[in-house]
Amino acid sequence: MKARVTVTLKNGVLDPQGKAIEGALKSFGIEGVASVRQGKVFDIEVETQDKSRAEALLKEAAEKLLANMVVENYKVEVVG
Repeated sequence: MKARVTVTLKNGVLDPQGKAIEGALKSFGIEGVASVRQGKVFDIEVETQDKSRAEALLKEAAEKLLANMVVENYKVEVVG
């Protein structure tokens, strides 16, 4: 079963990399971008066909390793 875990900074946490990307976009002449927040995406295959088991496994992985729970949020999407 394939899944995606998306990790992003919590609201209110400063994002210097996002600010750098925002500045770079403007320097390339790309106008109209109000702000940028960066994050991480993990595409993961799990060895189960049970969607709830896959979600539980990936939530555990996110909370223990993939995300820093102090400053980041995560979202698990099982895609099949």
